[in-house]
Amino acid sequence: MTVSRTALTATAALLLTVALSVPAAHADPPGITEDTTAPVHIDPTNPNLRMVQGAKLAPPKVLNIKSIVESDDGSESRQDTNDNITFALQAEVLFSKDSAELSTDALARISAIADEVRQRHATNLRVFGFTDNLGSAAHGLVLSKQRANAVQRELAVDLGSSVTFQIRGYGEQYPIADNSTEAGRRKNRRVEVSFPRSGG
Repeated sequence: MTVSRTALTATAALLLTVALSVPAAHADPPGITEDTTAPVHIDPTNPNLRMVQGAKLAPPKVLNIKSIVESDDGSESRQDTNDNITFALQAEVLFSKDSAELSTDALARISAIADEVRQRHATNLRVFGFTDNLGSAAHGLVLSKQRANAVQRELAVDLGSSVTFQIRGYGEQYPIADNSTEAGRRKNRRVEVSFPRSGG
């Protein structure tokens, strides 16, 4: 009985470790945070603030409004939040299969993103690469970083030295769609370029 109880405890601990180590779908990668602090102070004791007797104000916070626009074929999307603008381009738009060499079609898309960066006067860009969960995790990490580097190099050609880059390859971490279908895996194979709305 002691052996089976120990085995059961070890199995439960292993399952818990695995569950905690798998990143949740739709989670944001490190480095992308939204500010939810209240923009103005409201005095709850102000006599001009009309509330039902006995009611109390909830803690103030900014609701993060997220707008996502996706192309008809799903090959690219733009996400706008209170703080950030993120462009996500599917790998098939940018690269051949299992390659980190930019296609000619990719150059026009990256140039359009560079134009938006200039219009927003952004000086800090994040370029993150992602893959689906096919193949080894180690290969996915290497390929996603190589692809992020390729996009960053092209952006640097367009934008010059006034921009600072954070470049990361996350492999199969942080999926945005279901990896059990080809349509979902296609969305997960992507490079994201993001920057603060306010420029900084």
